[in-house]
Amino acid sequence: MKNIEEINDLINNYIEGIFYGDVIKLKACFYKNTCIHGHIKGVNYVKTVTEYLESVKNRKSPKDVNEVFKMKIIGIDSTDKIAMVKVHMPMLGYNYYDYLSLFKRNDAWEIVNKVFIHVE
Repeated sequence: MKNIEEINDLINNYIEGIFYGDVIKLKACFYKNTCIHGHIKGVNYVKTVTEYLESVKNRKSPKDVNEVFKMKIIGIDSTDKIAMVKVHMPMLGYNYYDYLSLFKRNDAWEIVNKVFIHVE
């Protein structure tokens, strides 16, 4: 149960970091070499975590544009030091689903891979 609680805390920080545009909080969720892949309206998206954080920093956050907070964890699957998390992330006119791979390194969970898609 401890792993699920720790993962839940990490993912809530991830969600809040995105919703509020808090790049410092968001950066703390990721492993430094995380790669992000997505598919948005027929276009593939690939960024390093550094590039991704820069894009979050330079856009208006969902909170800035007065969106209602609707982001939520759909599921967590954890085995020892690894986990997969599915998150629904409706925001900024998109209906995103994120699949996050996590790894527990030095007693702390980190997002080591992010894949996402926008679904009409």
